[in-house]
Amino acid sequence: MHNPLANAGKRKTICVFCGSSMGHDEAYAVAARRMGALIAEAGFTLVFGGGSLGLMGEVARAARDGGAPIIGILPEFLRHLEPPLKTAEELIITPDLYLRKDRMISLGDAFVILAGGLGTLDEFFEVLTSAQLGVHKKPIVVVNTAGFYEPLKTALDHVVVQGFARRESANLFEIAPTPDDAMRIIRPALAGAQVSS
Repeated sequence: MHNPLANAGKRKTICVFCGSSMGHDEAYAVAARRMGALIAEAGFTLVFGGGSLGLMGEVARAARDGGAPIIGILPEFLRHLEPPLKTAEELIITPDLYLRKDRMISLGDAFVILAGGLGTLDEFFEVLTSAQLGVHKKPIVVVNTAGFYEPLKTALDHVVVQGFARRESANLFEIAPTPDDAMRIIRPALAGAQVSS
């Protein structure tokens, strides 16, 4: 029987959270394609949301074209809204969004957050909150393409200043201006890490 998780055990995985839309600035798509290419060049497996649309599709196609194994994770009800990438090496269908997110997080050895909408922000806060609670110590890198995440930085600083999060929370993730900078953070961080299962 085919094991959809077989490749995850062979290589370390980078889970990329990003939009299923393209956004209004071409820089977002350029960054997504670059991130996918870098994942392939570094010899990692890509874990992504499974869809072929938007930045999600861009990062996956670039990773695939570079030779990276790809694991797409898609909830059943989104198959008609976010058609799966037909050439994804592995496609895992989950019954709902919650299990999709749980599976993506469990398979990821590191997390990269590209530009995206509410779903991307939800995924970022899930991995950040889990790190704050000590559930995992996996690298989290936010790629601040064209300053997209400046308002997020401001909001998080405000939460800390107002006493709702510790200052140390800011050390649980890093902000990188480009995918290349993100990979310079991730590669050494994963050098001695155990592979997720």
